[in-house]
Amino acid sequence: MTVTMLNRPSGFQQIPAHGGLAELLASAEDEVIAMSTLTPAGPTFGPREVKHGVRYRAIYPDHARTTPTIGRHLGALSLAGVAVRTTPHVPMNAIVIDGAVAVLPADTTNGSVAVLRLTSVVVTALELFERIWPDAVPLADSDLPDDTDLSLREQEMLRLLALGATDEVAAAQLDISVRTVRRMVAQIMSRLGARSRFQAGVKAADRGWLLERVPR
Repeated sequence: MTVTMLNRPSGFQQIPAHGGLAELLASAEDEVIAMSTLTPAGPTFGPREVKHGVRYRAIYPDHARTTPTIGRHLGALSLAGVAVRTTPHVPMNAIVIDGAVAVLPADTTNGSVAVLRLTSVVVTALELFERIWPDAVPLADSDLPDDTDLSLREQEMLRLLALGATDEVAAAQLDISVRTVRRMVAQIMSRLGARSRFQAGVKAADRGWLLERVPR
């Protein structure tokens, strides 16, 4: 990898955004997390950089779902095994590799990114990511092909709630936050034109959405 050392504190490097970043991602052994605001300067990765045996999580803005080219990119990441979620606002562009290396935007004129191994920077990026992740909505949970389909996660949530589970219990079972459960319920109620959860349950049953346990 060609690396340009700058007059910066120890632990700072600048590398090409394409080849250099791909090579750095190839060194991942445990987990890669990413936050993207979708600005051109932000470091990104694609399905080809996804390695078997490494966990990948990525957060994007909600509007990425409705932007055709970006939406297809997120779908490709998801198919490659990346856990993709979206949230109304992503505060920064960053990739963290194995909890030890942070990749941030650098010089936009020459297409490079900054690589930092400074503990304070890495920890800040990780803490910010983990603060946002529980409330972010999984990609499949709102990408509904038509009015008759629900994602498996939404079907499982409806099943749990129909059995009397509280929002807190459903959230724990689905490994998401209570806020995300309530947001998903609100989205389903809106689609059904229901004014209450009870009415939504009746309409969901009429549509055949209340299934037996959904296979994971």
